[in-house]
Amino acid sequence: MLADGTVEPGFEAVCDAFAEAQAHDEGGAQLCVYRHGRRVVDIWAGMDKLRNRPFTADTITILMSCTKAVTAVCVHMLSQRGLIDYDAPVARYWPEFAAKGKAAITVRDILTHRAGLMGFDEESGIAGPALFDWNRCTAALAGMEPWWKPGSAYFYHALTFGYLAGELVRRVSGKTVGEFVDAEIAGPLKLDLWIGLPPEQEHRVAPHIVPPTQLSDEQARALFSGLGMDMNSRPVRAAFNMVVSSADGLNLINTREAHAAQLPFGNGIANARALARMYAACIGEIDGIRLLTRETVELARESQNEALGAPDPLNPLAGSGPQRFGLGFELPRAIEPMLGTGSFGHGGAGGRMAFAHPESGTAVAYVCNSMLWDGFSGPDQRWLGWTKALSDALGI
Repeated sequence: MLADGTVEPGFEAVCDAFAEAQAHDEGGAQLCVYRHGRRVVDIWAGMDKLRNRPFTADTITILMSCTKAVTAVCVHMLSQRGLIDYDAPVARYWPEFAAKGKAAITVRDILTHRAGLMGFDEESGIAGPALFDWNRCTAALAGMEPWWKPGSAYFYHALTFGYLAGELVRRVSGKTVGEFVDAEIAGPLKLDLWIGLPPEQEHRVAPHIVPPTQLSDEQARALFSGLGMDMNSRPVRAAFNMVVSSADGLNLINTREAHAAQLPFGNGIANARALARMYAACIGEIDGIRLLTRETVELARESQNEALGAPDPLNPLAGSGPQRFGLGFELPRAIEPMLGTGSFGHGGAGGRMAFAHPESGTAVAYVCNSMLWDGFSGPDQRWLGWTKALSDALGI
């Protein structure tokens, strides 16, 4: 398979490796790389299989959890303006949040997934389309008791991160996350990036290809039991429910209703050009615009949870290579190597990946629509060739 697009001299091997990887993918993908504020790789290949058309430069698709990094940038921008203090209680900005023993939870706890609010309580009834109801979801989180002592452990807040960080943005700025992104990030940088997609852009979306098989309830229960997990534990039940509902969730997020909603944990829609340009503007100027100061970037990529582990009930799920977090961003690890030490960014379900590496002045985004990466067994095989070629080209 050949990749379309443009590549500057010295980066040809990146294009070749990308094309080779996509030759084995039934879907499509885009890869964009900025170096010192200049776009040096901008390529795409494959098919929007579900709509029977090529995957092009104009294609946009769901970012999944790469969206969390966009939300984190919003929080950091407000902090730079003196409007959010990372170590202030969340309740300073969102008074109702103090209920049920949460008065001491800080903004830093939210950004580092250690608030003990990794899912919604079963009795809330929040699942499926109910996730589109912002007020219901944020009210449920404000009224929840944490599942572990906040700050004492961390575990990925896969869904709730978006509501927690997003409500901070709304309370402080008066704008929803989608409105803030439009006004402060996408608009100034001229990005094809939305959290809450306008109807006139829907025709550009390539739906993702859902894996043909998912864990059944019985298989998931056997997996959890085999790991010795206590199914009577609140966080274990929540993790179990997320696993068994994942297939329905992947189908749901392919709908127009989901695209139009504002779900800052996972329904951002963009192309690789937009994500790479956003990260480039986080570590340097793009057309005179810089989103994050050097000081903020250093804070954002400082590892936050090195002395902590998963809460005891969920420890078997953490595995030998758990996620590493800075302030709102993932940091490199064996299955998400990025460009190694110094990188910060965020992966997304199925294989999306975007990050920056300030030392080399590099910003990278890979966007795809085949849900091939499981997030557990190792890096996405589609990343390996081009990340090595890019590292070689950069001398890393």
